[in-house]
Amino acid sequence: MINPMFMLFFAIFCSVVGQILMKLGMNQVGGLDQFSLPLLMNMLFNPLVFSGIASYGVGFIAYLFALSKLEQSFAYPMFALGYVLVAVVNWTFLGEPFSWTRFAGVAIIIVGVSLLGR
Repeated sequence: MINPMFMLFFAIFCSVVGQILMKLGMNQVGGLDQFSLPLLMNMLFNPLVFSGIASYGVGFIAYLFALSKLEQSFAYPMFALGYVLVAVVNWTFLGEPFSWTRFAGVAIIIVGVSLLGR
């Protein structure tokens, strides 16, 4: 028996990992100011970007398992925890700024998710 809460949090984890991998990959690709097919191929086939997209795919499948047993009005808002985790990981490991206003936003998200989880 697959635990739907485990699958939900695994899906959130996969989403966060996907975001971080895509960011690291796009740091390698560089800043974009135009669109072209070769540039698109360069982005998609960057190993980190591709791995991030794959992580999203695995998370999507895990989310479907979770949805088969959980109420969507509970499960979907839990993905807001991903915003919190991405902000903290980017601040901790990638050196992105984490201002007081960003901290306040993270705190509000945590409060909101805890209220929805009751």
